[in-house]
Amino acid sequence: MKDGGDDEWVNLPNKCEVCKFVSIEMKSAFDETGKTKEVIDRNYRFIDGKGAAPIKYVKSDLRFIEVVENVCQRLLEYNLHKERTGSNRFAKGMSETFSTLHGLVNKGVNVVMDIPYELWNETSAEVADLKKQCDTLVEQYEEVIEDWYKGDQSEDLTTLLCAKHVLKGQDTSCLDERWKKGDRAAIAEDKKVKKSGKKKVKKDTDAEGKKNKDKKGKKKKKKKSKAPVESQDPGATLGEDIQPQVPLGGDRTEL
Repeated sequence: MKDGGDDEWVNLPNKCEVCKFVSIEMKSAFDETGKTKEVIDRNYRFIDGKGAAPIKYVKSDLRFIEVVENVCQRLLEYNLHKERTGSNRFAKGMSETFSTLHGLVNKGVNVVMDIPYELWNETSAEVADLKKQCDTLVEQYEEVIEDWYKGDQSEDLTTLLCAKHVLKGQDTSCLDERWKKGDRAAIAEDKKVKKSGKKKVKKDTDAEGKKNKDKKGKKKKKKKSKAPVESQDPGATLGEDIQPQVPLGGDRTEL
């Protein structure tokens, strides 16, 4: 919805967009906290010290509480990308518009805007409202999220929470919106290709170095086989042939 007057460019998130990003960040938080092998000792809950058996953190209530309490705060990491439409206007990272403006400022260009330069990186009204609506949604549907968490989690959380509960009978089109250009998957794939290319170059360089090293070793061995033979005759030069001493035949003649 767009407000009139001075805020005509403020396009606050609707219920579909709020639920979409809440479920996305909640799934990410559960993925991040699901990699630990930590075990929680639950004996402290009972005076007699005969508490329940230890439980894995990934299946504990503590993990659920921590994710639910912090999920809305994660939405403040988003920025408004006004060059995009629909729910895609909410994304992490600096928008193309502000990235261009910062580039101009860095080049010494005097950029004049209604928003002071000091506020360029501040949380936008749309993102602040996204977080505000998130607080209300999580509180209202906490039991639905908890049932999913304690179950087998086979159903996608976005489908269960948004399509079947929060948006039941309402517009759910934003749930299918995807941003293709420069999304995380594309960036990750690009880095993977570059990394693979670097490994190939390194491999070729190492092979070339080994080849050159082998050539040098052969040259050294060849030089060693050409070492000059030391002459027995101190008067002979290196360029002269050494004549073998042959005994003279025949009788000796006395003078």
